[in-house]
Amino acid sequence: MATVAMVLGLSLFLGWASLGAEAEPRPPNIVLLLMDDMGWGDLGVFGEPSKETPHLDQMAAEGMLFPNFYTANPLCSPSRAALLTGRLPIRNGFYTTNAHARNAYTPQEIVGGIPDSEFLLPELLKKAGYVNKIVGKWHLGHRPQFHPLKHGFDEWFGAPNCHFGPYDNKARPNIPVYRNWEMVGRFFEDFPINLKTGEANLTQIYLQEAVDFIKQQAHQQPFFLYWAVDATHAPVYASKSFLGTSQRGRYGDAVREIDDCVGKILKLLQDLGIQENTFVFFTSDNGAALISAPIQGGSNGPFLCGKQTTFEGGMREPAIAWWPGHIPAGRVSHQLGNVMDLFTTSLSLAGLKPPSDREIDGIDLLPAIVRGELIDRPIFYYRGNEMMAVRVGQYKAHYWTWSNSWEQFSQGIDFCPGQNISGVTTHSQEEHTKLPLLFHLGRDPGEKYPISFSSLEYQNVLLKIFPIVEEHKKTMIPAEPQLNVCNLAVMNWAPPGCEKLGRCLASPESKPEKCFWPH
Repeated sequence: MATVAMVLGLSLFLGWASLGAEAEPRPPNIVLLLMDDMGWGDLGVFGEPSKETPHLDQMAAEGMLFPNFYTANPLCSPSRAALLTGRLPIRNGFYTTNAHARNAYTPQEIVGGIPDSEFLLPELLKKAGYVNKIVGKWHLGHRPQFHPLKHGFDEWFGAPNCHFGPYDNKARPNIPVYRNWEMVGRFFEDFPINLKTGEANLTQIYLQEAVDFIKQQAHQQPFFLYWAVDATHAPVYASKSFLGTSQRGRYGDAVREIDDCVGKILKLLQDLGIQENTFVFFTSDNGAALISAPIQGGSNGPFLCGKQTTFEGGMREPAIAWWPGHIPAGRVSHQLGNVMDLFTTSLSLAGLKPPSDREIDGIDLLPAIVRGELIDRPIFYYRGNEMMAVRVGQYKAHYWTWSNSWEQFSQGIDFCPGQNISGVTTHSQEEHTKLPLLFHLGRDPGEKYPISFSSLEYQNVLLKIFPIVEEHKKTMIPAEPQLNVCNLAVMNWAPPGCEKLGRCLASPESKPEKCFWPH
C-alpha cells in the first residue's frame, strides 16, 4: 500500500500523468481567489500592523507564501484577461493603441471584449471533466458574445463590470447582476450599496454562492471555482456586521470580511474532507489604488506607487498557495510568479497541456509549489502597448517611466502620494531604452536608488538583461486591440433577462468613437 501511495503522490506532482489504462487519479479541484485592488501590504502576514487578517495569515502558515508574485498589468480588466488566458494583455487584445502606454479596461461603454480566438482556462478544463463557476466580477466584456458562459464557465453569479453608480438609467444604466445567462437585478436597485455608510451585503452573497457550489460538487466531478470579489475596489463596501470593526476604517472592514470569508471557504473544504484534493490560490488583480487611499484604498507595503503604474506597488501582489498534504506548511517561495502562471499551473493540475499554437507567457509553478524548486524566468511589466520594465532575478530595469500626466496630477490625481522620486516617478513619458534605470529590488524594494550607469554592476546586469528583452520582442505579435472603441449604445440598457423583470431600458443612437484613456 505504501508503494501505491508513493506512485499516486508522484503522479500527482508530475501533473497527474496516467498510471496506466485501468485507472487515473481524479485531478484536484481548483479554487482561485482573486481580490480587487488589494495591495501587497494589506495582509498581516506581509506586515500590515493592525494584524486583521487571521484566516489569510493562517492560510499562509499552512501553505506557501509568494512575496515575489506579480500581475500582468496594473489595471483590472487586462490583468483578469491575462490570468484566464495565460497570455500578456498585448497578446490577447486587452490593450489600447489610442495613445502610447495607456491603461485601458472595460467600462460599460466599451465595444470590445475577450476574443473568441482566445482559449480561456475554464474552456480547457472542461476537457478534463471540470465543472466551472465564476462568482463576482467578470470584466472581460459585457456584450452577449463575451458572456462567461460562452467561454467555458458553467455557472455565473456576479456582474460584467465594476460596481460603479448609482446612475439614473437615462444617461447611463446601472450595472446588471447576472445568474448564469440572465440578469437578476441591478446594483444600487436590487443589490443595494450605501455609498454614505459603505454597507452592502454583496460579499456575503458571493460567499454563499461559493459555499453552495462547493457542497454541490464536492464528491462529483472535479470543479474550478473562480471567486472574483470586488469589495476592496472603490466604492469600498462591507456588510453591516463588519462595518466599523477595523482599525483601518472602511477599507479595513472590507478586508476583514474577505478574510473571514476565505476562512469559511477553507474550513468548508476541510469539513467536507476534500482539502487534500483541492488546490487553492489567493492573490489580487493589481496593486492597491493609492489614489483612493486611505479611506477607499489599501497598502502596497514598502513598494513604490500603486495601481495604474508599473512600479512595484502597482504590479506586485499578495499571493498564497494552499493544498494540505501536498504543499509543506509554512514555506516561503522566492519564485518569481505571475497571475498568468495560474493558467498554466491549473492546466498542469488537470493533466492538460497549454495550447501549442500560440505564445503562452504563464509557466507551471508546480515544481516551485510542491518541490521548492526555483525556475529562472523574467517578469515583464506592460502598460498598454508598451513594455515599461523587466525584472531578471533581483534586478529591475525600467525602459520607460511614467506615473501620470502633469495635467492629471495638477487635478489631484496622484498614483504615488507622498512618494515622489525625482527622475523616477515622472509625469511625462520618459524613455530609457538606451540606458535603462536599474534597481536591485532586494536592497531597494522601494525603487529609490538607481544603480549608477558607470558602475561595473550596472554594465554586467544589462549584458544579461538586454538579450532577454530582445528575445521577448521577437515573440511579440500584438493582437487586435479590443479597448479602442467606445459607444454609449452598447451599455447595459437591455441585458438578457431584462424582459422577464420588466427592466429593459431604451438605448441611445449608436455613435462609435475612440475611447479616451488619460493614464
